[in-house]
Amino acid sequence: MSDDEPKPGSAEDQGPVTITPELADRLAEKREELFEEFEIRDEFPSEVLREAEARTEGVYEEIEAEIDDREDLRDLTTWTTDPVDAQDFDDAISIEREEDAYRLWVHIADVTHYVTPDTAMWEEAVERANTVYLPDYTIHMLPPVLAETVCSLVPNEDRLAHTVEMEIDDETLSFEDIDIYKSVINSDERLTYSECENRLDDPSLPLGAENELAFELADRMHEQRKADGSLVLNPRRDRAHTIIEESMLKANKAVTHTLMWDRGVEAMYRVHPQPTPDQWNEALKEIQELDGVSIPGDAWGDDPRKAVNAALEESPERQLNKIQRAVLKVMPRAKYMNDPFGGHHALNFDIYGHFTSPIRRLSDTINHWIVHENDVPETLLELCDRASDKQKDGETAERLYKQFLQEQGLDPYAVNNRGVEVVEDPEEAKHTA
Repeated sequence: MSDDEPKPGSAEDQGPVTITPELADRLAEKREELFEEFEIRDEFPSEVLREAEARTEGVYEEIEAEIDDREDLRDLTTWTTDPVDAQDFDDAISIEREEDAYRLWVHIADVTHYVTPDTAMWEEAVERANTVYLPDYTIHMLPPVLAETVCSLVPNEDRLAHTVEMEIDDETLSFEDIDIYKSVINSDERLTYSECENRLDDPSLPLGAENELAFELADRMHEQRKADGSLVLNPRRDRAHTIIEESMLKANKAVTHTLMWDRGVEAMYRVHPQPTPDQWNEALKEIQELDGVSIPGDAWGDDPRKAVNAALEESPERQLNKIQRAVLKVMPRAKYMNDPFGGHHALNFDIYGHFTSPIRRLSDTINHWIVHENDVPETLLELCDRASDKQKDGETAERLYKQFLQEQGLDPYAVNNRGVEVVEDPEEAKHTA
C-alpha cells in the first residue's frame, strides 16, 4: 500500500452498491417524480450545451492572452483537496508563514470569465440556481463539459482563478490585509481527503509541511470560532475537512466584509435568523433528556450555541444525530438577501456570504461578478429569492430521495460514497427490493 492509498475500511476502498435492473428502474422513476414536483431540470438545453462546448476551445491560448492582465501565481505552491469522487475542483489553497502572520490564498475557479450575463449559460444557471446532489446522482447548475474542464482547477495545468489573498494576524487571527484579484494558477496536486490525512501524518511527503501549516491555522480558527459562539454541529470532522472548511469560511468572510465595509454595495449575503428563546429552550431540553448526554454546567450561559457545542463534544457517538436534529428542528432557514442585516446566527458572523463555490451555487457566481465588475444586477432581490427557494427545493428533494432509498433497503450514505452498479443476475445483487 502506498502512502496515499486509502486506509482499509474507508469509503474509497469499497466497491459499488449492487442492485437489480428492476430496483434501478424504480430509483429512476422516483427521481423523475421528484424532478417534476420541484421543477428541477435534469437536461440542459442544446443552446446551453453548444455554448459551453465552444468555451472549451482554444483554452491554452486564451489563458496565455489573459496572463498580462492577472496576477501570475503559477509558481506558488497550490493544491486542491476534495472527496475521492469529486468531478470538478473549484477551490485550491496556498499558505505561507510570515513573521507575525499567516498568508493564506484561496483560489476559486473563475467561472464568470466564461459564464457572463449575456450568455445562455448564465440564464440557465439562474433557472437552476444551484447544483442538486442526490445519492449517486447529480443535477448540475453548470454544464459538466465546462465545469469539469476549463473551470476545474486540475493539477499541472494553467487555470484562470479568482484569488482571495489574506494576511491573518498571528495572535488575533483577524485580517491584517485582504486582496481579491483575478489570477492564473497551476495546481501542484489534487488530494483526496484520505491523501491529505496521510500527508499530515508524514510531513516529509510532498505537500506534507504545507498541509501541516494549513491545519495549524485552520485548527486555531476553528477553536476561535467555537469560543466566539459559532455553532459547530459536526465537532468530529477530520483534519482534512477542517482545513478546507475553515479556509473557505475565512475567504467568504473576507469577500463579504470587503463588499459591505469597503465598497458598501448590495450583494448576495447569507442571512441566518436566530431561533426564539423558547425555541432554544425546547431544543436544549430535548438534548438534555437524551440518554448519556448532559450539558456541562459551565456551558449553561447566555449563549445556547456554546451549550450545544459542549453537548456535542461530550456525547456518545450514537447521540450525535439526535442532538443535531433537535437543533435543526428549531433553527430557521438561512436565506440570501441583498444586505447582510441580521448576520449569520449559526456561524455568529455579523456579515457573511458565499464566494467559494461558483460552479454549484448561483449566489457565488453573482458575487464573483459583483466583486470583479462592481456591477450589481438590477434583479438582485429576485435572484436572492430564487436562490433561496431553489436551495430549499433541492434539499427537500434530496431528503425525500434518501427516504425512498431507505424504504428500498438501501443505505443512502453507502450509495452516495460508493455509487451503484446494476447487475443482471439477482444472485450478484446485494439489494433486490
